[in-house]
Amino acid sequence: MPSLPAPAPPTTPAPLKILMLHGFTQTPALFRFKTGVLSKALKKAYPTLHLSYVAAPHRLHIADIPGYNPEALDCPVAEAPEAFGWWRRTDRVVRGGDARGREAGVETETEVVYEGIETGLAAVADCIRAEGPFDGVMGFSQGATAAAMVASLLEGRRRKEAFEEAEGRGGMPFPNSFLGDVDGFVQGPLKFAVCYSGFRGPGRLYEGFYEPKIGTEVLSVLGQLDTVVDEVRARQLVDACEGGRVLMHPGGHFVPSQKLSLDPVVGFVKQCMEGKGTKEDAEEERVEDMDVPF
Repeated sequence: MPSLPAPAPPTTPAPLKILMLHGFTQTPALFRFKTGVLSKALKKAYPTLHLSYVAAPHRLHIADIPGYNPEALDCPVAEAPEAFGWWRRTDRVVRGGDARGREAGVETETEVVYEGIETGLAAVADCIRAEGPFDGVMGFSQGATAAAMVASLLEGRRRKEAFEEAEGRGGMPFPNSFLGDVDGFVQGPLKFAVCYSGFRGPGRLYEGFYEPKIGTEVLSVLGQLDTVVDEVRARQLVDACEGGRVLMHPGGHFVPSQKLSLDPVVGFVKQCMEGKGTKEDAEEERVEDMDVPF
């Protein structure tokens, strides 16, 4: 009697790997704490979950922290808390700011500049090389804006050509840090991005990220009571994504941890990982009206 073939060894499923980008003035450790409930919800669906909390490279000064008043707190600069950002926002004068322009009555025009954005994006690219490839990216506030940018940059040649066209109109060049050995890039396209309280980088400098629209599946999670990134500003990022999905929660400027806000996010990730997230299904939903998954 012939012997039965040996049973195949059990296969270990590939981990779900997500880049995690903290907000302005935060740290990876703080963001890990604030997304602890979200992490547990994802881990129930994906036991091999791997989250990489990337550290933004720019150490912030007291003057960079919104609402921080060292004089009122009698706090010397040396005692500033640990706080980091992906870039620093400044307003650069592009017209009418010199003495001649003022004498001629030329109205001053400025444009928003994200100082250090190349270094911030390079930190993410370094993590991709060290720990990737990744399936998706999640971010909060400034980190959500960076997350959408990363998803855009990883869309390959289509996006690089868009940057080249935008550069001719005064836009920033495609970041060299995202070039690599995978068809010329650091890795292939992501399957999804989740942006908590994100916004669009304004002006011509950052057109390359958004024109044409970001094709990666993007879910924007917005707080109805968010006074830091208001809905009008957040909608600009939604509109920059093909069929951008929106999940409204009843809170403010934070990553919501209630089940009604977690289940739709997990459902979105599942759909994208299984190839079922379709842009024609991208309709706005509010937590209180939502059946999950989408």
